[in-house]
Formats: sequence, structure tokens, C-alpha cells
Amino acid sequence: MTTSTIETNRGRATGPASEPDRDCPLCPRLLEFREGNRLREPSWFNAPVPSFGDAKARLLIVGLAPGLQGANRTGRPFTGDYAGDLLYATLLEYGFAKGAYQARPDDGLRLVDCRISNAVRCVPPQNKPLPAEINCCRSFLAATLATMPRLRAIVALGRIAHDTVLKTLKLKGSQAPFAHGAVHQAGAIRLYDSYHCSRYNTNTGVLTPQMFRTVFAKVKADLD
Repeated sequence: MTTSTIETNRGRATGPASEPDRDCPLCPRLLEFREGNRLREPSWFNAPVPSFGDAKARLLIVGLAPGLQGANRTGRPFTGDYAGDLLYATLLEYGFAKGAYQARPDDGLRLVDCRISNAVRCVPPQNKPLPAEINCCRSFLAATLATMPRLRAIVALGRIAHDTVLKTLKLKGSQAPFAHGAVHQAGAIRLYDSYHCSRYNTNTGVLTPQMFRTVFAKVKADLD
């Protein structure tokens, strides 16, 4: 694990709304993809996925974007795909969630002192948002941070989430390089890096469940 300390004015943010409109038109490619998905799967959520959890939470988890058959289908971050299986099992283990995760938004699961959001709120084709789309959606993350007065910890799942958080906090990448297990201090906020909990990363051994749990064990110990 590496640790760095970085300065920030927290640049609290900017943007009138922390959640995009259901028919957000800001990214033409994502809009076109969303409209196509609505035609193919009219029963799915097929809209920008809102953050999940209490704004009074001290922990915010930032992912990349909704999965096509996960959050884009169910309307709740990390719900309905493998990444959610690992994430919610880990949150339950460390007391950041209560209930039972059953991969659907009405399963009764609730977060405890924790909130989950994404760097990009709409599902992108091939799960790969373009740089312009990431930049466009950043204002919503900035506004989300602004709604969290007790925020003390952010877990960034993957490099894109990490870079988005840094830019939201108006920090340079050289001040806080991404590395799994790295911890960076940004004023009152600690940023914890993790590889994304995707099926690809776990199948290839880039991320093991134990590596993932270690990140949240550190967060839990620091917040207690």
C-alpha cells in the first residue's frame, strides 16, 4: 500500500443538480445508445442511474458507469451484475450495508454511512465512455460531493473513477498516482484506490476478493 498527502481546497461544487434528468441530452452518443436500449428493452430502467445511499454518509464509492444489464437494467448502482455481487458482499461484511443483496432494487438492502455513485451516469457502449463524456458528467459528481457535508472517505474503483475524483477536487494526477491499495489525503477527505470489481478483473486475477476486502478493511478502520 502506498500513501500520499495532497492539498485541496475541496472545490465544493458547482452544478445545480447532483443527478441528471432522466432524458439528459448532454452526451449525444450516450443519448442515442439509451434510446436504442429503450426500444429493445422497454421494461429496463434505461436512464442515468442516480446515486444510492444517504447524503449524510461519510463514505462515497465512485465507480465507472452503469453496466448494460446491471444498473442500466435495474436503476441502482452495481445491482444485477457480477461487480455488484462482490461489492455488496464486501459492504455487508464491513458494516457499510445491512440486509440481503438479491441483485434487484427492491431487495431491501440499505447502505450504512455509505453512498455509491458513478463517474458517468449513463451506460456507454461496450462499457467504455469517451473522454468527452467523462468530462461532461463530472459536474454531477461535483454536485454530489457538495451534498455530502460529512464526507471523509472516497473509494475510487478503477483509474477512470480515480482520475475523475481528482479532477473534481481540482487535484493533479502527479499529486496522487493511481495504484491499488493507495491512500491519498486531500484535506479532510481520504481517497482510497482499488481496481474495479469487474468480472474481467477478478477472472484474470488482477483483483482478488481478498485484495478488495483489504481496501474496505482500511476504510472501516480509519472511519472508526
